[in-house]
Amino acid sequence: MSGAGRSDVQPLEWNDDEIVLLTEDGADAGVGIKSQIHHEDTPLHLAFSCYLFDDAGRFLITKRAAGKPSFGGVVTNSFCGHPRPGEPILDAIRRRGRAEIGVDVTDVRLVLPEFRYQATSSSGLLENEMCPVFTARATTTDLDLDPTEVDAAEWVDWDEFTAAVLAGEREISPWAEVQIRQLLELGAGPAYWPSADPGRLPAAVRLRP
Repeated sequence: MSGAGRSDVQPLEWNDDEIVLLTEDGADAGVGIKSQIHHEDTPLHLAFSCYLFDDAGRFLITKRAAGKPSFGGVVTNSFCGHPRPGEPILDAIRRRGRAEIGVDVTDVRLVLPEFRYQATSSSGLLENEMCPVFTARATTTDLDLDPTEVDAAEWVDWDEFTAAVLAGEREISPWAEVQIRQLLELGAGPAYWPSADPGRLPAAVRLRP
């Protein structure tokens, strides 16, 4: 994995944004501060996962920064994030793509609108998210990694990588493992994945300003 990135960014414990809390049916339940609501009993909140591909069809995997309080050092999908209160989710995806890996993303498509998971890290921290999954295209393969978020990244062949995951030969984040299985149920690769109905998103998701 390539680990080149920005040397001028100082590590932080949390990128301490406000995030959207959710009811069990996906409605807006208010606002929380990321560092304050992530613990062993994290309340349900809104997030997203993005699967980024280049023009050659390669998939970007990343290794989460070792110092991240949540699943630090774990290999996962291209990037994840939390929409800020009132922020359209597509804007949040573009914002986090630029911030974490230094790439503008385009052709953003919703593919798994109802994905939800819970996972507990080795430190005992619980992730508890409604986390719609999107695919997107990278405008460049040249990355500029934020070392507070990403230790390393690699463009991989989708078929080879997912086969290794399914065979238990590649360890990845618990959410990405489940997402990959669900994506493969849609089709062999992103060209075969239908765009999902935005009406199936959690009610708290904002699609436009």
